[in-house]
Amino acid sequence: MSIVLNSTERRMQEIAEKVENQQRLTLEDGIFLYESDDLLSIGQMANKVNLRKNGKKVYFIENMSLYFTNVCEAHCSFCNFRKDEGDEGAYTLSGAEMIAYVEKYYHPGVREFHIVGGHNTNVPFQYYVDSIRALHERFPDVTIKAYTAAEIEFFSRISGLSFKEVLQTLMAAGLKTLTGGGAEILSDRYRDKMHVDKANVEQYLEVHRTAHNLGLKTHTTMLYGSPVETLQERVQHMIYLRELQDETNGFQVFIPLALQPIKQTAGIKRRNSAYDDLRAIAISRLMLDNFQHIKAYFINIGTQLTQLAMTFGASDAHGTIIKERISHAAGALTPDALTRDELVWLIKGAGRIPVERDTFYNEIKVY
Repeated sequence: MSIVLNSTERRMQEIAEKVENQQRLTLEDGIFLYESDDLLSIGQMANKVNLRKNGKKVYFIENMSLYFTNVCEAHCSFCNFRKDEGDEGAYTLSGAEMIAYVEKYYHPGVREFHIVGGHNTNVPFQYYVDSIRALHERFPDVTIKAYTAAEIEFFSRISGLSFKEVLQTLMAAGLKTLTGGGAEILSDRYRDKMHVDKANVEQYLEVHRTAHNLGLKTHTTMLYGSPVETLQERVQHMIYLRELQDETNGFQVFIPLALQPIKQTAGIKRRNSAYDDLRAIAISRLMLDNFQHIKAYFINIGTQLTQLAMTFGASDAHGTIIKERISHAAGALTPDALTRDELVWLIKGAGRIPVERDTFYNEIKVY
């Protein structure tokens, strides 16, 4: 028993030395960290990396989440947001209807619209272009962060345009950056098992590669916590993104997303553990050495765990959001929004320095 323990300690020490010397971790290193129960050592290493990159600053933004339609051709097994056309609760908003919604909640501090939605085949690609244009013309000073790589692949299919042409059309209408969703786990085996009826691994990566080559900075995610994905697939997911970042340097932030159960009444055995949430933050900080930021998404992990995540490698606390719907449709029990004051309080409470930012991590105000 002592021989096994000593070899485990020695392996952790080797990884710690790599981190200290800013050497890249391997797939095997990442799997070892995931299999280790030494969460505090992993967290300490991640904290060291984050402090080296960002000091004690933790970033947030005043933003709004918007959803033009929840009608979707895909039937991903983890999604409770989607509807079929004609279902109770199904909707598709016009640009004018979305502007009316925004004006109810908008204030001059809002810097970003975060826009995702269903893959709705009942409207043409032009609908999605016009949606962006309407918002951009009404709120020209607000950055439009819209659509996932999976949505771009969907737009390409329904329009007959290439990924590049789709992106150029949206950019002309006001698009400034892509959201990170649609990645789920970048494994075709996982995507088949979980009925991820949208962009495959290569398509997801190619959309972001194309966006980066057009000058867009983008965001990317990992949806972890199902019984389907393996630890190796989680680490390989990060390596795919790390390799693309080596090539393009176009990703701004990595966002680990804890899978939510389908219902709010789901018991704790159906929810991700706090242990795994912190481990996901810390290991992503260690594996993604060429990413500036790792985000702690309070919508999925809650506010208190978000505070803890700031000492486990996270340097971004997301934003005010204003009415998040997708995770809450799937059973999230967390707040669906926070105020600027609450975010500042949250970050200060973790012993960190709150920094209000714009979409591109330019500092607006240090608190």
